[in-house]
Amino acid sequence: MNTIKPIYFSAIAFFALAACSAQKQVSKTTSPITVSSPLIIKKVAPISDVDLKRWSHLDLVKDTIPGMSVDKAYAELLKNKKGVKVIVGIVDSGVDIDHEDLKSVIWTNTNEIPGNGIDDDKNGFVDDIHGWNFLGDSGFENLEMTRILKKADDGSVAYKNAKADYEKKYKEALEGKQQVDFLLNTNKTIQTYLKKDDYTLEELNAIVTTNEELNKSKMIMTRVIGQSGPKFSADIEEYRKYVYDQLNYNLNKEFNGRKSVGDNPDDINDTKYGNNIVYGPDKEEAMHGTHVAGIIAQVRNNNVGGDGVANNVEIMAVRAVPNGDEYDKDIALAIRYAADNGAKVINGSFGKSYSPHKQWVFDAIKYAEKKDVLFVHAAGNDGSDIDLEKNINFPNDSEDNKIEFASNVLTVGALNNVYGPTVVAPFSNYGSINVDVYAPGMEIYASVPNNKYKYEQGTSMASPNAAGVAALVRSYYPKLSAKQVKQILMDSGTPLPASVELGENNDKKSAADTSKSGKMINAYNALILADALSKNI
Repeated sequence: MNTIKPIYFSAIAFFALAACSAQKQVSKTTSPITVSSPLIIKKVAPISDVDLKRWSHLDLVKDTIPGMSVDKAYAELLKNKKGVKVIVGIVDSGVDIDHEDLKSVIWTNTNEIPGNGIDDDKNGFVDDIHGWNFLGDSGFENLEMTRILKKADDGSVAYKNAKADYEKKYKEALEGKQQVDFLLNTNKTIQTYLKKDDYTLEELNAIVTTNEELNKSKMIMTRVIGQSGPKFSADIEEYRKYVYDQLNYNLNKEFNGRKSVGDNPDDINDTKYGNNIVYGPDKEEAMHGTHVAGIIAQVRNNNVGGDGVANNVEIMAVRAVPNGDEYDKDIALAIRYAADNGAKVINGSFGKSYSPHKQWVFDAIKYAEKKDVLFVHAAGNDGSDIDLEKNINFPNDSEDNKIEFASNVLTVGALNNVYGPTVVAPFSNYGSINVDVYAPGMEIYASVPNNKYKYEQGTSMASPNAAGVAALVRSYYPKLSAKQVKQILMDSGTPLPASVELGENNDKKSAADTSKSGKMINAYNALILADALSKNI
């Protein structure tokens, strides 16, 4: 896995790349507000730039955009209400806690004296002022399948499957390298001719030459710019980094990213490792976690960057997800850390196909359940049915991929920004058993390190959108349990269209095939249902 599950690169369309039962015990309720005649809701014009930056906050009926009705909730339901602070644990690649739009909402451990080198609160972590970094100075890692192959062949099914998956992925990475190297050389030809690194489509079209190589390069780059737009150079570089990171680190059997950490990742009792630098050794590598944190908690209405979903939260940064597959041990300890230190919602925008120590993570999820913590997890970006055993996305909340062992895990798929048959993003995993609900995940604008902002997409973005709504509910209705909040988010959602297209092949399925709820998270409806249920407590 690349830092976090590879996301869908729509900008360069001709590149192919890879880029959650204890039965419900909360009584089923009907959504307090339903969308009338959803089939007639159609976007009649492209989304404006202004709306695109906050489309996940908009309303399907009012704006004809399948957002979560967040703005409507604030305007009509929360304007005269006060909530309590909710700590949200971000288990991710790290968070830029100095970001201009996040620094005021970063959690501070008031029981710890900064910089004295003493574990003042005796929680096992020295100077954990804003969270903990379980990766220490490590940034890059193997995929789990690579780590499995580095060990001796034990004849297991897991080893054989990992070997087959590795060989397929390595072949794809080599093909990707060939593609991106060709594209880089093509771009270089144009740059050399124009004597500039950055150029426009107009400048490209103005090239008139009889040079066959130059004309070929012009044709290819015209196509690239037509698909990618002015940011084509950044898209090419992002794809180059993805491919080269796979070959140099994720799939490289000779690479050992754990060496600098100094622990034994196969010993759950070896816990004295990591440090308190929650953005890691390179702040730029905390891009994913910073983006996730921004989706949830960017300061609203400050005319800086984007707006977060929740207005009364504190972000606890727990770094446990490298560029590559996360270790089960780190994830298990990260969940326990967040739960022990007051988080009521944990966001997990990560996932992998193999989990050698999955029981450690299962136990941590159960531990969080006892602490009344909701764990919101991304469904994954493979465009696959994760109800099928071959497509399992870890961590999950079922030992047999059917029966839930905990009531506090909400697994979230990703939405596109146009309502209709294609409203489920093509990269999003799905499943009527193992995906609970959907939230916006295509082109989500939020913070990235060093006071910057960026559009990103993936179920990694859908999960924090859902977590933000969960935090909103827990802030204004703190008596509701994690289990109840999970059910509220599922029951109160806006229905998906009766028929949708799923996966990269656009397979036509019914809404019931997409997830348990067949719905899209709606903050307005969730708060109304939460209000009704809280009156009975």
